[in-house]
Amino acid sequence: MSEHPVRERSLKIPVLEIFGPTVQGEGMVIGRKTMFVRTAGCDYSCAWCDSAFTWDGSAKEDIRWLSAADICAELQAAGGDSFDHVTLSGGNPALLPQLGTLIELLHAEGMQVALETQGSRWQDWFLLVDDLTLSPKPPSSGMTTSWPILDELVSRLTESGRSFCLKVVIFDEPDLQFAADVHGRYPNVPFYAQAGNGRLQETEPERLLPYLLERYQWLIGRVMTDSRLKRVHVLPQLHTWVWGNKKGV
Repeated sequence: MSEHPVRERSLKIPVLEIFGPTVQGEGMVIGRKTMFVRTAGCDYSCAWCDSAFTWDGSAKEDIRWLSAADICAELQAAGGDSFDHVTLSGGNPALLPQLGTLIELLHAEGMQVALETQGSRWQDWFLLVDDLTLSPKPPSSGMTTSWPILDELVSRLTESGRSFCLKVVIFDEPDLQFAADVHGRYPNVPFYAQAGNGRLQETEPERLLPYLLERYQWLIGRVMTDSRLKRVHVLPQLHTWVWGNKKGV
């Protein structure tokens, strides 16, 4: 038995899923071939979260505490030599200071790393992430953005010269106003508006797709006529178009 079990546990990472290769369905690297590592735990509880099992306790028996080396081994076992990109997902991976070790190990293996977080907490290892997305949550989520914290994160990332972007998921007019506020507050940061999925209980992809298409068309129409949203990218949630609400894809 180790002489330092508590310390060793603190260095391990709570993992719920490792899967891929698949295509990234969201944000600045949409369509990118990638592997996924989904961690447990979140400091938010968004009303429309499509990964609520990461924080609502329903999958607590599925959490595995893995070392960075364990995760790299499982990624290789699943993806072989067919990938060079890994997405860290959640929940909110930014709750985990120990992820820096994993990112360094992945870089040593020739991998690029992507991460999306709501921008509620800083980690120094953000400066190691190749494709970093800050995704503050709009009113429809039921969450409240801390502007001082988000200001600090954007400032530190800008000063570092790291590539990053902002993304807002949009369901309705108040969300659109929130997106315009975010874009106006940080006009020099690449900005992505993404159509929301309000039918998380639908199990048949062929029934979900017409709804997702309608929501994407609505968002395009609203953004195209909005003078506050000029330098923006308007995206669907790509993986839901292909696989619906299925997990692990």
